[in-house]
Amino acid sequence: MPVAAFDGEVIVVDKPEMVEDAVAYLRTQQVIGVDTEARPSFTRDIHYPTALVQIASRERCYLFRLTHIGMPQELAELFANPDICKVGLAFKDDINGLRRRRDFTPANCIDIQKMVAQYGILDMGLQKLFAICFGKKISKAQQLTNWENSHLTPEQARYASTDAWATLLIYEDLLAHEPLSAEEVIALKREEKERMIEHQQEIQDQRLREQGIEPPPHLTLEEREARQAEKRREARKRKRHNAAERKKKNK
Repeated sequence: MPVAAFDGEVIVVDKPEMVEDAVAYLRTQQVIGVDTEARPSFTRDIHYPTALVQIASRERCYLFRLTHIGMPQELAELFANPDICKVGLAFKDDINGLRRRRDFTPANCIDIQKMVAQYGILDMGLQKLFAICFGKKISKAQQLTNWENSHLTPEQARYASTDAWATLLIYEDLLAHEPLSAEEVIALKREEKERMIEHQQEIQDQRLREQGIEPPPHLTLEEREARQAEKRREARKRKRHNAAERKKKNK
């Protein structure tokens, strides 16, 4: 599969005096792609603040180094501007990271992970989404590099700009196609669930046979759901019964 990368203009914003011109350009765009980066943590429960926010049009990407300039008020206002559509992937996490640096009320921020099922796509990762939409892959080789370094490498800059640009392209591609009906989305998710269950059952059966045990017959998805529904009904019945018994004792 061929590799795709952003080949437009990349501008690193690492001085406060560069912010105004960068945001002025972004305000001229109707839709922009957004992504963020933070220093990777390899220790549980240790998280680092957002170090970089990259914002792309089709032709240009700005890399705002928040470790150098903080979260400027102009940038916060951009994310709060309802007239400009900001598009991201798992966008809530990115927005929350930015708001920890400077609070704002986000407006017109769209997470494409919440859209893709409407177009028959169940994968959520950026690489897979881009491959499905365009038949190309994007590199994630720089993902775990240190985004707090004093200078970004050319490879880091290209990686960061590609992610924001790719998010924008995926969004535009989705809008260019007809979404599925609600019934079709439900059917698609059900088929995916059935495939996952079948795959898990195949693995379980193989493990049992390796131990010389003949696997038991499997329930269909409908039978599984019927059993789960019956268990929920029984649980609600027990809850009502226990509540009635406590009420009697309190009289």
